[in-house]
Amino acid sequence: MAALRRLRQCHPTGIPLSQFHTSSHASAKQHYKMLVLGGGSGGISMSARMKRMFGAGNVAVVEPSEMHFYQPIWTLVGAGAKTLTSSGRSTASVMPSGVKWVKSKVQEINPDKNTVLTDDGTEISYEYLIVALGLQLHFEKIKGLPEGFDHPKIGSNYSVETVGKTWKALQDFKEGNAVFTFPNTPVKCAGAPQKIMYLTDAYLRKTGKRAKANIIYNTSLPVLFGIKKYADSLWEIVKQRDLQINMRQNLIEVRADKQEAVFENLDKPGETKVFQYEMLHVTPPMGPNLVVKGSQLADEVGWLDISKDNLQHNRYPNVFGIGDCTNLPTAKTGAAVAAQSAILNRTISRVLKNEKPDRTYDGYTSCPLVTSYNTVILAEFDYNGQPLETFPVNQAKESRIMYHMKADVMPHLYWHGLLRGLWGGPAPYRKLLHLGMK
Repeated sequence: MAALRRLRQCHPTGIPLSQFHTSSHASAKQHYKMLVLGGGSGGISMSARMKRMFGAGNVAVVEPSEMHFYQPIWTLVGAGAKTLTSSGRSTASVMPSGVKWVKSKVQEINPDKNTVLTDDGTEISYEYLIVALGLQLHFEKIKGLPEGFDHPKIGSNYSVETVGKTWKALQDFKEGNAVFTFPNTPVKCAGAPQKIMYLTDAYLRKTGKRAKANIIYNTSLPVLFGIKKYADSLWEIVKQRDLQINMRQNLIEVRADKQEAVFENLDKPGETKVFQYEMLHVTPPMGPNLVVKGSQLADEVGWLDISKDNLQHNRYPNVFGIGDCTNLPTAKTGAAVAAQSAILNRTISRVLKNEKPDRTYDGYTSCPLVTSYNTVILAEFDYNGQPLETFPVNQAKESRIMYHMKADVMPHLYWHGLLRGLWGGPAPYRKLLHLGMK
């Protein structure tokens, strides 16, 4: 249970520091030309780029976690195709050398004074600020969670604490309902809630249990996927594999002791339906980072309020943002961060010269929709929901090559490219073409 209490945190702790960077705890005051809040994919990628722009000693990253995870691979971890260990490395190992690591949590941001307060009482002032704090998971907004994870047959690929429970529930499945959920909130990697459904179908077929399983996807959305080209292909898969899709169904309660999940019909508020489950995969409600939400940097909902074109804050010109914490009207994915990092780098370089940003982010994002243990539909699209594809093939078709890219190539590019500020751009997958990935 102690482990599950940490579900509201982004990362666990526990790996000792490396000697290849400097770290800092409480002190009276600190000042940096560039301060980066958050050590996830956006924060580490931008800190590597800012090191080259400002010099290592002028850049600091505030991040409490001792471990950094490549979260896109957790879909495959939950299905037993990858190990959890392979998804994580120590934060020390990914922090750019020479950059100051402030190993604390951000407690308060005061953009009017150009200061940040950490939870250990340190006040840090800055000339420029990049906010990359990610979003907040809210398992607690579902009645019966997170304590329900103490019971078997329930998991979630969205937390390091619960992704292993998904694989255990899948292995232990005997017969009955396998239920998968999508919440009534924005989420990161909006394809992930259904990816594990397709993988479950494939695993149960492989193990001879499929005939005894009802695979059910209860989504709060009115569509299977937001981009019609890819949704049409997914519907074909759903029909071929006899998967049950229920729209506008929002998980509101888990009775883990009875193996019951309660859903509300969003089109008929107050109307609920109870599903008995043999396996339950929960995608938690998500929302803005609470520190951002409580600051002057937030929009009316709580997301970081930045320009959709150049990622500069709409009211504070020395503040910038990247990734899941922002109000950018595009899907929150790792590929989006890769695309945003190059745009943001260019924006900051222009601002330092007192010049107007001259590159525009088109909202590029990508979702490799895993449909089995060896196939992927690679969805790529922009702000307008228009396909923005990289490869000279119909990416709406299942592809073994795209699965290999998702499972094997992308993790390598993440650790050795994106986090070093060496990979990214308006359409980051295009670089794979130069690697012969056609």
